[in-house]
Amino acid sequence: MKIRNLSIPLSTALLAACVTSPTGRSQLMMVSDSQMSQMGLASFNDMRKQGKFVDAPRERAYATCVSNALIAVLPPPWNTQQWEVQIIGDDTANAFALPGGRIGVNRGMFKIATDQDQLAVVLGHELSHVVSRHGAERVSDNLAAQAAVAAGTIYAGTRGSDAGNAAALLGVGAQVGILLPFSRTQESEADILGQRYMAQAGFDPRAAVTLWDKMSAQGGSKPPAFLSTHPSSGNRAQSLNTQAQQLLPVYQQARSSGHAPNCHM
Repeated sequence: MKIRNLSIPLSTALLAACVTSPTGRSQLMMVSDSQMSQMGLASFNDMRKQGKFVDAPRERAYATCVSNALIAVLPPPWNTQQWEVQIIGDDTANAFALPGGRIGVNRGMFKIATDQDQLAVVLGHELSHVVSRHGAERVSDNLAAQAAVAAGTIYAGTRGSDAGNAAALLGVGAQVGILLPFSRTQESEADILGQRYMAQAGFDPRAAVTLWDKMSAQGGSKPPAFLSTHPSSGNRAQSLNTQAQQLLPVYQQARSSGHAPNCHM
């Protein structure tokens, strides 16, 4: 996502708020929800102008049906927000949700997520990124890393060392030591919340294991988990399977209470 007109002075960075994610994790938050919504809407509108969206009424109605069932169980304000779903003319298996109430689903996703439960895994995961304010957290982490690099450059200059080399080293340290581990944490958090939301909405949480096994088979060779922005496939499947068993009573209660989505393409 391209960040537009976002200038955070160092004084603001020093006073940045620490907030708590839906799973109880502390987060650095240097940007507001309104700023993130503006960026999300701008990014989505750019895609619209570039002709990324395709006229696919069946796929769009199907994805909207699954999305609406999930949105209904999200916490406020996301469960009352107006959301727009668009289909993207791309054969890769991908989807996203943006602050500001926008969802995009690649056409290729429907080849992997072959029923409503599997599609709910993907959309629940992406909506969880928004609910957990992961986008704002990533922006905040990047701003903090940039401030650290700038401070290191100034310090290196006062010590008579190679400032450019010091900045480069700090940049590498920031990438491996700060940003990527947060991303792995965010992905795991979105897995946990997304599976919880889908069970509450009446989608079978066991579909998460099936879906990620299929995604893993499509993906080929993967980078090691230590430097990956996603949990390793084996670890992910094990965690999802464990949580699916714990969420079965939630799923069964949701179905018996009338949360029984019936989305078809």
